[in-house]
This record gives sequence, structure tokens and C-alpha cells, in this order.
Amino acid sequence: MREPWWSPWRELGCGLLELLLAPACAACGGAVPGTGALCAVCEGALPALPPGLEDRAPAPLAACRAGAAYAGGVEEWIRRFKYPRRGLAALDPAARAVARALVLRAAARAPGPAPELVVPVPLHPRRLRERGFNPAARLAGWLARERGLAFDPRALRRLRDTPSQTGLDRRARARNVRGAFAARPGFRAPREVWLVDDVLTTGATLAAAARALRRAGARRIVALCAARTP
Repeated sequence: MREPWWSPWRELGCGLLELLLAPACAACGGAVPGTGALCAVCEGALPALPPGLEDRAPAPLAACRAGAAYAGGVEEWIRRFKYPRRGLAALDPAARAVARALVLRAAARAPGPAPELVVPVPLHPRRLRERGFNPAARLAGWLARERGLAFDPRALRRLRDTPSQTGLDRRARARNVRGAFAARPGFRAPREVWLVDDVLTTGATLAAAARALRRAGARRIVALCAARTP
């Protein structure tokens, strides 16, 4: 399912606002290098993941990488990106810039060769209508453009409008999303795929989406997220 008709107009407005504003650190307003979102000091202050956490990737994922730990200021940036306010307040270039920088940061640490395709974790159509956009698709699209990679926002479908994962333990999360994803009819996945989501907690959602990609032919799937819960 496509995004609501008004969503591309909001995206266009955000893009124009980014062009008009002078480059500055989204956190402190200081100078930033090139097209970066954060200055060196603020980027260095991003919460790091605990040692060894990035080595944990639930099957069938080959690896998981995140831009930062989902804690402190990062949690606020991601919340602003995922849940924009109404009206002109929805044009929040700082939150968008930080979210984009985080997923690019994750991609810079991705192991193995460049993928043949970038795919986002999909929202259920009802959720997409309510929210107006899919945060994972935004991240995946930015990443694909920056890296010059193929991007397919409709490679996967969400078959069930699963309840929120918030508050569920690891086993309950896995049950909640079991069988929730499928490749669209006729889609054949390439061997190497990057699977993108906004926040990784236990990895249950990404693992379920990865299984659907495996059934469609993918053989090596690396998950990339803006942030990961420590």
C-alpha cells in the first residue's frame, strides 16, 4: 500500500526547509562538517552500545548494526522523527537529519559486500493510513539514495496488524510477529539484502521480516537500524 496522498507533500516541505536552513548541528547549533547532522562533539556524545551487543543477531539475520544506543538524547530524536506533530510543527528537519545520520552510521559498520537491494520493514496498511508514513521506509530510502543502491519499499507486506511490541518480553514479541510478513506476489529477492527498521529491541520483528525475504530467495540479510535498545 502506498502512503497517503498528503505524505509526499510533507516530505517535500521538509526537504525545502532543509535546503533553506543554514547547516548547523541539530543538537547544539554549532558548525557541522559537510552535510552532517551533528558536530563532532555531539556525535561523539551519542550513547554507545554495550560491548558485544552488536555481535548478537537473531537468525536468519547475518548481522545487525545500529547507529547508536536507544537511550538519552537519541530516544528523543527518534521519537520526534517517528511521531511528528501536526501542522507546521511536523516540519522537523533536525529530527530527520539525526535519524538519517544514525542509519548511515549503522550502514558504515555493516559487514560484508554492498547489498543488491535495500528493503524496509513494512507497516500494516491501517497503521500506514493513521501515521501517514513508514519511518523504516524513510530511513531505507535515504540510505539507498546516499549509497546509490536499489530500493524497494513494497518488497514485503505486513499481513497482520500486530499489537504493539512495547511491554512484551522476548518470547511474546516473537509470537506476536510470527508469520506477520510475506513478500509481495511475484517478488524475487536478490542474494544480498539490507533490511531497515527504526529501532531494534529484541530483533523479533526483523527476524520475522528476514524469514519472509529468505522465502523469497534472499540468502544474506543484514539488519540496519537507527538505534538499538541496550
